[in-house]
Parts: sequence; structure tokens; C-alpha cells
Amino acid sequence: MTQTVHFQQAPQQRLPMPEFITMLAFLFATIAFSIDAMLPALPEIAAQLTPENVNRAQLILTAFVAGMGLGTLFAGPISDAIGRKRAITIGFAIYAAAAVVAIFANSIEVLLAARFVQGLGAAGPRIVGLALVRDLYEGREMARITSIVMMVFIIIPALAPSIGQGMIWLAGWHGVFIGFLIFAVIGSTWLNLRQAETLPPERRRPLRAGPLKEAAREVLTDRHVVLCTLILTLGFGQMFGLLSSAQQLFGEAYGKGDAFPSWFAAMALLSGAGTVLNAAFVTRFGMRRIAKWAYIMQTCVSAVMLVLVGGGLLPEALQFPAFFIWCVSVFFMAGVTFGNLNALALQRMGHIAGMAASIVSATSTLLATLIAAPVGLLYDGTALPVIIATLICSALAWYLMGMLRD
Repeated sequence: MTQTVHFQQAPQQRLPMPEFITMLAFLFATIAFSIDAMLPALPEIAAQLTPENVNRAQLILTAFVAGMGLGTLFAGPISDAIGRKRAITIGFAIYAAAAVVAIFANSIEVLLAARFVQGLGAAGPRIVGLALVRDLYEGREMARITSIVMMVFIIIPALAPSIGQGMIWLAGWHGVFIGFLIFAVIGSTWLNLRQAETLPPERRRPLRAGPLKEAAREVLTDRHVVLCTLILTLGFGQMFGLLSSAQQLFGEAYGKGDAFPSWFAAMALLSGAGTVLNAAFVTRFGMRRIAKWAYIMQTCVSAVMLVLVGGGLLPEALQFPAFFIWCVSVFFMAGVTFGNLNALALQRMGHIAGMAASIVSATSTLLATLIAAPVGLLYDGTALPVIIATLICSALAWYLMGMLRD
């Protein structure tokens, strides 16, 4: 049996804790900004680049997520070999280069390709950021810190559609990608100037086939990790499915298109309560119990919503408020579960944190796109496709949580 090695806070970390958490929040927020800031640009992109099939514009979101999912296969092992800071910096460089290509894109095909490559680069800060935290913390303490990070950066995704709309007003949809460049420069500069390397040379693992294969086998044959990965897949799938259809649902189905950024910001901020509660109670109640009850809640709420919407039982005045509350519940569930599940997955993998983070995130993200893409393309002018998908995913996640142990 492989002995698990635990690492506590490393002496080489010189950042004060508040700045350390804020910096990590900014790195992770770059990923959320890359998705959410695109939402108000989708109608203009659809009208200019794919007017014959406007639903194809939703692939701009899933192309990014798919690229990020593929990139996570490599980001973690590369960081195990060359260090966390260098791996994140390389990721930001790829991300920024793809943003430049997207700025000058004049076809939907070029834009989708650029977004895919941008997702590849985004895997650096996303995955290596998790490995960086695992270098310093473990178990419930890691879950608590991850929740605090999510609570800090929730403001940026909440404001992302409004920021994106402002950039569109200044420079058209191309202007959103200028914002991505700014985020990449700030994030990489902050990391390299302020954060010390958390993986010293003596703990690095070479990029050779033998050690990589051995580490991958250890991760893929661990029942605990596999279950966490499947549950994360279901959680990401339902959330990405909602994001893919959000602009059309708010604008076309409920007539809130002009105010979409404001409603989205309110939704994200309200759902941020999930990260606050998780950070406060995870050390008391445990990661598994909290995540399980979150999926129970989401299953019940989505079942009620399906009956109300599918049966036409809501009066017109209550249709949008009910939909909005349901959207908040989906994001609340994400805030309560994702940090806990990542911590659970990496709990026994501290000695190969980069590889484990890569496999868990790559698998869950890529499989989630197989859920989200069809849900977005099945949009029919109502919220029924995304409600049904969320109900199924949450119910399956609830079942799998029953098989999981701390």
C-alpha cells in the first residue's frame, strides 16, 4: 500500500494569509470571468458569425470548457515536474495568446478554435492552483480554505456579465477578450512577484513515462477518487448546462435580456452564501455530509420546479421569480459541494497532488461538457431542458454520495 505523505504549511510560503487567499481567488476568478463575461456577448456573436443557427454561439462556452478539460490532463503533471509557479505562468501565456487570436477572429470556426486553446491555457491556473493549496494544506482545512477562496472571488464572476457588457459597449464583443488579457497579466505578475514556490526541487517528479503511468494508475484505481470525480462531473454538468442557456432563458423566455447582467450578479452574490456556510461549518460537520445534503436539496428543489413549470402551474407573475430562485439554488449547490469534493478527492493524494488534480479535473470537466453541450443545444424557449438535466444529475450525485466515505 502506498503511504500517504501529508504536508502542512510550508516555510517557503512568505505571503500573509489574507493575500495568499486573495491571490488564489484571483487566479480561480480568471476562469469564471472567462466564462461569465462571454454571456452578454453571445447575441452579438451569433448575429455576426452564425446568424443561420444562433444556438451555435453557445459552443463558445463549451469549447472553452472542453479545452480546459483537456489541458488539465497535462497541467498537473507538468507542475509536478517544473514547479507550480512556472506551470501557472506558462498557462497564462497560452491563455493570453489565444485571446489575441480571438480578438481578430472573423468566423465562428476561428473563434471556437481560439476559445479551445484559451481553455487549454486556463487549465494552468485552475489545476495548479489546487495543487498549490494541497502542497500547504489537507483535508477539512483545505476544504475550508477553498471555500474562503470561492467566497472572495465570487464578486468577480458576479460582476463579469456587467464588465463584459461594458467592454462590448466600448469595443464590441472583441473587447471582452481585451479584458481576458488584462486578467492574465495581473494574475501572472502577482503570482511571480509575491508567491514563493511551494514545490521544492527535491519533491518534484520527472516527466517520464514510468513515474507518470504509476501515478496515474494510483489515482485511477482509487475508488474514493473515482467516486468524487463522477460526482464532480454531475455537478459541473448541470451548472455548465445552465450557464450555456442562461442568456437565452433570461432574455427570450423571461424578457429580462437588457437587465441580464444585473440579475446574474444578484444570482451569483446570493448563491455565494453557500461558500460562506461551507467555510463556517465544514470542520464541524465534514465534507461528505455537507455535500450530500446539498445534492438532496437540489434534487428536491428541481423536482418541485419541474412539476411547476412542466405542468404550467405557476401564474405569470411568479414564473420568473421561481426560475430565479431555482437558478440561485443551482449555484448555491456548486458553492457548497465543489470545494469539498476536490478536497475529498485529493485527501490521500498529497504526494502526487498535481497528477491527481489533473485527472480529477480533466475527467470531470470533459465529461461535464458531454452533459452541458446537448442541454444547451436542446434549448426550446423554456427552462424545461435544463431543469430536467439538473434533476437527473443531482439525483445521481445524491446516490453516489451515499457510497462515499470521508
